[in-house]
Amino acid sequence: MNYSKDPQLYLTDSGIRLVHLRQAAAGVGIFGIAVRAGSADEDADKMGLAHLVEHTIFKGTARRSSWHIINRMESVGGELNAYTTKEETVIYSIFPTGNAARAVELIADLASASRFPENQIEREREVVIDEIMSYYDTPSEAVFDDFEDHIFKGCPLGHNILGYPETVAKLTSEDCRNFLRGFYTKDNIVAFYTGNLSAPSVEKLLNRYLSSLPEESIRANRAPNTATPFAKIEKKHIHQAHVVHGIATEGLYSSSRYAIGLLANLTGGPGMNSLLNVELRERRGLVYSVETSTTLFSDSGLMTVYFGCDPGDVALCSELCNKTFSSIAAGELSQRRIEQAKKQYIGQLAIAAENRENAIMAAARATLFRGHPTPMADTVSAISDVTAHQLAQIAALATTPSSLIFTSDAE
Repeated sequence: MNYSKDPQLYLTDSGIRLVHLRQAAAGVGIFGIAVRAGSADEDADKMGLAHLVEHTIFKGTARRSSWHIINRMESVGGELNAYTTKEETVIYSIFPTGNAARAVELIADLASASRFPENQIEREREVVIDEIMSYYDTPSEAVFDDFEDHIFKGCPLGHNILGYPETVAKLTSEDCRNFLRGFYTKDNIVAFYTGNLSAPSVEKLLNRYLSSLPEESIRANRAPNTATPFAKIEKKHIHQAHVVHGIATEGLYSSSRYAIGLLANLTGGPGMNSLLNVELRERRGLVYSVETSTTLFSDSGLMTVYFGCDPGDVALCSELCNKTFSSIAAGELSQRRIEQAKKQYIGQLAIAAENRENAIMAAARATLFRGHPTPMADTVSAISDVTAHQLAQIAALATTPSSLIFTSDAE
């Protein structure tokens, strides 16, 4: 390896990519692996498999019981965590400085030697099915899953991450082992570390503990996801209406992702001064919350607006959302307001980058999908270069969105 003064990405001698952020005085370290495998990589009859693997990867290896796995990091005050999305799985540990070798060895053991005992699979299937049912009972979350299900119908991104009770009930230990062998491979993972250790020190640990992973994954190039416009109203036994309006966008590789992000932040980001929050909540008191969010995948993406309101106010809230995007599409947003929005968005990203956990995972994810971490300076430059015309183009699409409305079944 060729180490420069302050690098971010290395290719280790063992063939594993490493994203490394050194903080010499750090009292806490973070190590993990990001795997390019999620629910979009499952066969149609095995929906929920990636998530079940994430759940049960802690249930026993060739060398350790689930009890020993749990205590390996917790006994020194650390944590062991994981999550699954539609396109990646992340397993990581946060630990007091001095325990990096312990974390690397443990996660390597999980990635290479998990056994997925049948009795644990049986138990965890029930846990996951309960989790699925809890989402059904939470309409503000279920409406997003169902929206993606409709707009990407027939595509790998269409089904939700958790799967469905009928598919999860059929998953086996062998399914989990095959998924692990097929996707937890050197070419399909990015290791990440932030803490007091130098990059050469972390590489030694990776070479020692992760070099036995298979070389190549079974990932196949998927057909591009296509979005199908729709408008759907579903009656449910709920008091409040839950509404998602959204459009398909370009994905992670597109330069338009910065304009998409800026528009989302301007219209319904976390700031109370977002256009839709001012319009729907501050001026009229129609909603408790309204948010615009983006979800970018490798070959496509979504920009969505969500709000919850009284069923009788759905039409008015939707009309106000449309007027907001129509105004931007017509070029009615002043350049001064656009520059203010850029400054706010960049400032929010700078604050988020101070969270070491978020920052190192974002760098690993960027490497997983784009081949390298994205320097903050590049992000700032790209946001600064977004034009009013770009914002108007995306906003114009948002004036004719797909929509999913959960509303009360009361007459």
